[in-house]
Amino acid sequence: MPIPRSKPFWLTILGVVLAVNLAAGFCVYSKETKKQGGGAEALDKVGVMMETLQLIRQDYVDADNVSNGELMDNAIRGMVATLDPFSSYMTPAEFQEMIEMTEGRFGGLGIHIMVRNERLTVIAPMEGSPAAKAGILSGDQIIKIGEEETESLGMDEAMSRLRGEVGSPVDLTLHRPSTQKTFSLTLTRAEINVPSVTEVQMLDDGTGYLRIREFSDNTAEALQKALKEVAGKKAKTLVIDLRNNPGGVLESSVDACSLFLPPKSLVVYTEGRRPSQREEFLTTRGYKAPRDLRVAILINQGSASAAEIMSACLQDWGRAVLVGERSFGKGSVQNLIPLSDGGALRLTTAHYYTPSRQIIHEHGVDPDVTLALTEKEQAKLLQPDEATGDLPAKASPATDRQLKAALDLLQAPKEFDAKCRKRFKELPTMANAVPAPAAKAAAR
Repeated sequence: MPIPRSKPFWLTILGVVLAVNLAAGFCVYSKETKKQGGGAEALDKVGVMMETLQLIRQDYVDADNVSNGELMDNAIRGMVATLDPFSSYMTPAEFQEMIEMTEGRFGGLGIHIMVRNERLTVIAPMEGSPAAKAGILSGDQIIKIGEEETESLGMDEAMSRLRGEVGSPVDLTLHRPSTQKTFSLTLTRAEINVPSVTEVQMLDDGTGYLRIREFSDNTAEALQKALKEVAGKKAKTLVIDLRNNPGGVLESSVDACSLFLPPKSLVVYTEGRRPSQREEFLTTRGYKAPRDLRVAILINQGSASAAEIMSACLQDWGRAVLVGERSFGKGSVQNLIPLSDGGALRLTTAHYYTPSRQIIHEHGVDPDVTLALTEKEQAKLLQPDEATGDLPAKASPATDRQLKAALDLLQAPKEFDAKCRKRFKELPTMANAVPAPAAKAAAR
């Protein structure tokens, strides 16, 4: 007859088994740990973690909340969450859900978000999206999704809550730091389709104008087509509007820069802790836009990621003048690393740097001409036409002060040339430079 064992006995056995497994995992990485130092301290902390796990399992008042799997998942999640807003841990179920979300059809609100100063913050709403129509602006903080405080949610979980079935409602509570107002909205999820290059047109003074709303796989091709269109109409100056462009595919921004620069020009480079994480991304196509075409780029605090890479690159090379406000400051590289149990680790491994060695992340890109819009002016950029329901078909310097400032500068060649100058001495090409076609990645 089996001898009954006390609950603490089995908890002790469980603790020993888990400790042995963790110690084995520790040994696998001990060689790397020795290089970095702190190996003994890490092993001590493994023991403390196991001691804490055993005490929770043994004495915590609510036995339903002490599943070994959940406790360990939350321990890993907490560890990764302290690194930065973009690094995250996904359980096997969460990883699979992310894959399905990426491949499937889903509804959303049309906003790009990140955690800034411990608040879930809107980078930029997409023009004409449910978020833009509701008046949400770049910099707004999402305090609640439904009844749940966002402080308790990671980035992946928050994005999952914002997505859902097309046509379904979602309640948001937001705070606007610029006015110190807190307000609630109910939005209806919609299928989000974002054309990349839009509003290609000639303005009254003979300046070509186009807007890049997001950097997707076909952006460079669409941009080249737009450049041919305005060149065919004898444009001598060009405005590229990157306001409220949240970024997208790194390869796309590199290819877009290639239309304005000679081949093998440095667009951006990355640096991390390992030498292998240092890469240069170079242009390959070269000069599809006329070399004497004067270019102004509009940016604001909703310009992020790949939009910042393009802006900073053309500014550094003296190929364009930037007008507007300092950009968002979102320039880090994440690797998605599958784990042995079917989960995944999204880990920040490097930062993006401009050709002049300026870091983008948390600093942003400063314009050559700084001009801030009011809250109402910002909202108007995102609102559809009241009569047609479409986005405005004609850019208007009469109602857009940043656009007017750009046009004034383009029509003053001496002032333009004084601001549009190369900002760096060219660096020798690195051994692991990456030409644009091989550089396909999401620019964070």
